[in-house]
Amino acid sequence: MNFASIIVDISHEKLDKTFQYVIPKELEASIKAGELVEVPFGNGNRLIKGYVVEINDIPQFPVEKMKEIHAIIDKGIPIEGHLIQLAAWIRDNYGSTMNQALKTVIPIKKKVTQKEKKYIRLATDPETSIQWLDTFLSKKNTTARARLLSELIREQELPWEIVTDKLNVSVSTIKGLEKLEIIKIVKETIYRNPIKIKNRERFSKVLNEEQQSVATAICESIERREVNTHLIHGITGSGKTEVYMEIIEKTLIMGKEVIVLIPEIALTYQTVIRFYQRFGDEIAIINSRLSAGERYDQFRRAREGQIKIMIGPRSALFTPFQHLGLIIIDEEHESAYKSESVPKYHTRETAIERARMIGGTVILGSATPSVDAYYKALKGEYRLYKLNRKAVASEPPNVNIVDLREELQSGNKSIFSRKLHELIQDRLNKKQQVMLFINRRGYAGFVSCRACGEAIKCPHCDVSLTVHNNGKLICHYCGYEIVMPKGCPKCSSKYISAFGTGTQKVENLTKKEFSDARILRMDMDTTKNKDGHEKILSAFANGEADILIGTQMIVKGHDFHNVTLVGVIAADLSLYASDFKAAERTFQLLTQAAGRAGRGFEKGEVIIQTYCPDHYSIEAASAQDYEKFYEQEITYRTLMKYPPVYNLMAILIASANQEHNNNGAMLISQLISRNNNELQMIGPSDASVSKINDIYRKVIYLKAKDYNRLVKVKNLIEIAVENSHKFKDISIQFDFTPMNNY
Repeated sequence: MNFASIIVDISHEKLDKTFQYVIPKELEASIKAGELVEVPFGNGNRLIKGYVVEINDIPQFPVEKMKEIHAIIDKGIPIEGHLIQLAAWIRDNYGSTMNQALKTVIPIKKKVTQKEKKYIRLATDPETSIQWLDTFLSKKNTTARARLLSELIREQELPWEIVTDKLNVSVSTIKGLEKLEIIKIVKETIYRNPIKIKNRERFSKVLNEEQQSVATAICESIERREVNTHLIHGITGSGKTEVYMEIIEKTLIMGKEVIVLIPEIALTYQTVIRFYQRFGDEIAIINSRLSAGERYDQFRRAREGQIKIMIGPRSALFTPFQHLGLIIIDEEHESAYKSESVPKYHTRETAIERARMIGGTVILGSATPSVDAYYKALKGEYRLYKLNRKAVASEPPNVNIVDLREELQSGNKSIFSRKLHELIQDRLNKKQQVMLFINRRGYAGFVSCRACGEAIKCPHCDVSLTVHNNGKLICHYCGYEIVMPKGCPKCSSKYISAFGTGTQKVENLTKKEFSDARILRMDMDTTKNKDGHEKILSAFANGEADILIGTQMIVKGHDFHNVTLVGVIAADLSLYASDFKAAERTFQLLTQAAGRAGRGFEKGEVIIQTYCPDHYSIEAASAQDYEKFYEQEITYRTLMKYPPVYNLMAILIASANQEHNNNGAMLISQLISRNNNELQMIGPSDASVSKINDIYRKVIYLKAKDYNRLVKVKNLIEIAVENSHKFKDISIQFDFTPMNNY
């Protein structure tokens, strides 16, 4: 006997509340998550509609007291049903409760009061209206009624506030006329729209031959329904956005709707402007900086068909469009597309699954595709297209790699190499702009030698060891640890220390070196407030600053025509992060940074400062050679059995009781060993931060060639945890192909 958990009210406060029903034998083959069904409800067993969210064989109540599902409503699954199906897929593939998955996929998490505008409308014909007016004029206590009716005979409809304020008509008078059916009170929902763009003409650019070829090929594939996923690998400035818009226009003509995903909130305004110039009021945006009311309204507008294109970060993937046909993921390589909270889904794979469910299409685009996506494209899972020409003819920038070891040997201990210092001063003299890029906000994460450039790595995992407060260096993949050395193991230099430079420190040193320069800093600290990104970017674009200092958010997609110099302060900050994707991220960031220089009439120049100038990711980035980087990186991933060649899953075990946590981690590792001897298991070991808020944390890593094996292990562990009291105070999280180390 099987049972279905059913939500009978999809309103967002009640997602936790499900009711379990028996699935009749005749419906067992047809029922699935997301199905719209009819069930008996309440003491009177009135038939109501509900959505199946989960199916299992464990009754929550005595079976004899449970009711049966009455019928499946076979009229096509509405949008809520599709989103519930997607939640079930996320729950199965990424590990979470069904309720956690539902709250991810049903985007509006709380009820928000709708804004309404009220009107008073004449409800009677002209002859009857005049008769009523004569009646009111002939009586002493109906002058307010006569005054309102007289205006309505002339205007037919008046705003509520005009009637109550300007005409001084009371609510009781209005209600009295409504009761007599002389007038109607009409309510119109007012949607809060975060897009505030005035006087912008709509226009579209003519595609060049290469762009048109890619757009045509994808459109023809969509019409033939040949391929679900397409990857556009276009160099920086090749005009991928124009290709997207051409395909979007064809999709809209087909009567379908479109979701455009972008990785950073900082890109939202710039992207919206470009799309608004092409599609006008057919677009809406969603992001975390919007108020609850604005978010509510954007999804309502989409649900009711008032907009056709939604633009936003990963949460926009769950826009409740009724006729979704196309999902575009711009800058698909960005780590922002991986959810950091449970369920830890990846936007790319989830978008592909949503498109599969509805017969839609996914387009991935990047100048530096993720190794995962490029690997699948070369295997034929995605169709690959290339844009090798810049949309606007311009010379590529000169890229220079500066060896910081040589700077140290020559006595320069500044964060600015002599070359970079000279070029910054030159650009300031010429009234041109400079961008200084730091690979992250900056903290002492790994240990390296400033004399020879050597970073201390794990001998088993080939990732950098991380500094811990106890003075030890630890590998976050296998738990290998050593005591912090006093000198470099390779060259014995005393210049060995934890590496880290923050944006604020760079800003202070820049002000000291270039006292006359106008400087802006852009990082998480300076963009906390709403519109913080837009204000800083607008100020820089308007020439209100000479130097912009920032983290990765300043090098993604921005187009500043007066920027002729980009300086990368320390490429090693991302290169030696304790992560198997460190080289990939470094290549992507450096390539993106180089693409910001020389986008106007003047030729650009890029300075990459590093202690490891011969690393393949830095050499390939300086040459803007993706294929060269990919060949070496995929060889490394194959040798080390890392994704995408192998699949990787992290299991995070956490508890307030250290002994219980250690025992739980050991029980899980024993369960894995007994049932899956073909998997490679690493751990259990302490997490990178082994204790947070008095919660102890352990981690186990699993590698497998077959992804489904990892899913089976996850399911096995979930069943064991659910059925054993030994895990009652232990939480378990699963993270497939983890983007962050634990």
